Amino acid sequence: MMTSLFSYLIPLFLFFSNVFASDYHEQLNLKPLPQSSLLASFNFRSNTTLSQFEAHNFRYFPRSLGQILQHVGTRELHLRFSLGRWDAESWGARPWDGTKEGGTGVELWAWLEADTEEQADLKWLTLTNALSGLFCASLNFIDETRTTRPVMSFQPEGDHGSNLDNLHLLHGVLPHEIVCTENLTPFLKLLPCKGKAGISSLLDGHKLFDASWQSMAIDVRPVCAQGQECVLQIEQTIDMVLDIERSKRPRAQGNPIPRPPPGHDLKCNATKPYHSGDTCFPSDFAEGEDWSIDQIFGKFLRGTCPLTDPNVPAVCIHVPERRDIFTTANAVELKNSDGLSRCYQVPSEGEFSMILPRMSREGDNAKTIADETVEPETPLLYAERSLTGHGQERGGVQSILTNPSPDTAVEFVYMESLPWFMRIYLHTLKARVEGAPGVKDDIIEEIYYRPALDRARGTQLELRVRIPPASIVFLTYDFEKSILRYTEYPPDANRGFDVAASIITILPSTSPGAPPLRLRISNLRTTSLLLSLPTPDFSMPYNVIIFTSTAIALAFGGLYNLLVRRFVGADESPEGAGGLKGKLAFLVKRLSAKFKGAKVRTE
Repeated sequence: MMTSLFSYLIPLFLFFSNVFASDYHEQLNLKPLPQSSLLASFNFRSNTTLSQFEAHNFRYFPRSLGQILQHVGTRELHLRFSLGRWDAESWGARPWDGTKEGGTGVELWAWLEADTEEQADLKWLTLTNALSGLFCASLNFIDETRTTRPVMSFQPEGDHGSNLDNLHLLHGVLPHEIVCTENLTPFLKLLPCKGKAGISSLLDGHKLFDASWQSMAIDVRPVCAQGQECVLQIEQTIDMVLDIERSKRPRAQGNPIPRPPPGHDLKCNATKPYHSGDTCFPSDFAEGEDWSIDQIFGKFLRGTCPLTDPNVPAVCIHVPERRDIFTTANAVELKNSDGLSRCYQVPSEGEFSMILPRMSREGDNAKTIADETVEPETPLLYAERSLTGHGQERGGVQSILTNPSPDTAVEFVYMESLPWFMRIYLHTLKARVEGAPGVKDDIIEEIYYRPALDRARGTQLELRVRIPPASIVFLTYDFEKSILRYTEYPPDANRGFDVAASIITILPSTSPGAPPLRLRISNLRTTSLLLSLPTPDFSMPYNVIIFTSTAIALAFGGLYNLLVRRFVGADESPEGAGGLKGKLAFLVKRLSAKFKGAKVRTE
């Protein structure tokens, strides 16, 4: 039962041993998770031969993205939009072994063809600016301070042959970028059916960005098979973890603004010893609750995309064979031989929905919940990261890495991409092992360190680490906080500065007899950090400006009056002779002269 997502869901290559059997196919994989959650994975894949791509024959490959890649000379591209946190302790291993996951915000890495590093940097700048306009994101803010050149963390996924010598890998991340509907719309426009038909018709911004965790991925790579022409493959993936109870709640009927339920409607776990009238530990009452596709996504699946391969089932779900599932008419069910998943071929026209009824409970003379669910897969590694220390001058970072396997060691590459204002002290890097008796702390096999340059580039740190079985490793290091210039602080400087997530690449196991999951490269990202820097009082410049302006106005005004004005007595002024009475008489005299002159001219 402990199988990866590729093994328990009927994958596409189960029907086609050759990746070139179809030019385009799509599939939706559904997996119920603990805590009344549902993992929905949308996968879209299309192939275009390199000869057609070079001849600008864009049939399944999106023209808008293809022209950018041709102009810049991009041989392989990976783009990620992520939001939320994957709860590995409750949900188990990440979908797709973490290869479709990115850090919080926007993450981009690509292999560019260039003769020198300077030329690669210019192409990278052009690529980020073009993708920024295409996906309505702030990718143009990935400058040299947010760009790194990984050495051990990333490997090409495509078949590049002997052209690796002039390929340059560049990686950039924007942890502060807010992923929203403006990024989903251009994502859908890259698809052949553009969200009008097929599984893409289920994608809605309200549901996607209401998820507990979501990730949008775009991968472009060349793929070659023996005896066949190489193709350029684009794969678009959307993974989201939906809360079943919240997704089923109507958005505009009776409760347009979601409000917390009253106390008497709360479902509490009465088995807890601290349960009382004023203390409620929420129970997972929605575990096994019935749901349907139209309830979860708010709409029905509208047929299939006319360009997709009809032999590939459109919807797959990961539940035991003993669970009952009801579908609309004309849907064909295909059960997997392992008894843990099944797929459905959807009619080409009409609406499709699938209903998963509520699980039976103990005492109902039926199967228990444990018999009707699949236990989540244990991940290869647990990782968490946090800031340590106090004060505004120095701090530290601590990463806790746990190997849950009782008999197999885990080897991985740990990569940190830090901003330039975090000046780390490499001599403070320490690795402490707990849980494995007799194991020394020298588990770091290789270190690559590229120090930061102020306002020029960030810090790059890559570690090759090997964790013994059933042990916990604490990686710690200290850093110094820099003081920025006044113009370098953002408008919300007191909120803090986002630090990108760490990238952990789990290397394949070399031990004989290792399970299939350990024979592939797996990735995972830690959570991002919020760093507090020394922040000046931004009201002081305003106070200084007001004070100096007032002082200058008083000094200049008094000096100007002394130099320009002439002070004389009231009786010495010709217009002021006789005081107020004289001034009024003079004014009446002038007005009379004007009226008389006007009358004479009129006559």
